[in-house]
Amino acid sequence: MTGRLIYVVGPSGAGKDSLLHFAREHVAGTSVVFAHRYITRETGHNENHIALTREEFEARSAQGLFALEWTSHELHYGIGVEIDAWLARGCTVVVNGSRAYLSRALKRYQHLEVVHIHAAPDILAARLSARGRETAEQVAARLARQAPFALPDGAHLTHIDNSGSLEEAGLAFVDVLKGLARAQDDAQEAASSESVK
Repeated sequence: MTGRLIYVVGPSGAGKDSLLHFAREHVAGTSVVFAHRYITRETGHNENHIALTREEFEARSAQGLFALEWTSHELHYGIGVEIDAWLARGCTVVVNGSRAYLSRALKRYQHLEVVHIHAAPDILAARLSARGRETAEQVAARLARQAPFALPDGAHLTHIDNSGSLEEAGLAFVDVLKGLARAQDDAQEAASSESVK
């Protein structure tokens, strides 16, 4: 039995963490599970992550405890190998990923589904400023270096525009997750039926 990996990406300020939090509340009790990230940054701001020091992160990386890992804006990010056990049990696993790391993620999980969260540039700028993590100059630099999103060959993509209300985008995201989970559950049922014939 093999589950499905949903790889959520989007530029800073697109509202990925808010949408993931919204979705967790609306798919509770289903086969959809959300992986937390390990990040070398303190927790907060509605993020589902575990803070590690750089030394802790490097030690876990050396022990092979990350299924996926990358570096961005001088921070280290990791997704634990526990997601492989969840996928093996047939779960639909949602991860908050990195656009830059997508090609490498596809090498490990060839059938992952990509959900790209985006928002209008003025919305991104306002959200980044409101977070208070960076100066105005740093926000401007972050927005200036955001490259257009390009989908690697072989990946399936769903776009969600989060320029409006959280509920509108959140319900669209929940529909995507429930639809993919349903398709996964149906495929597993069909496979089980075939095995008992």
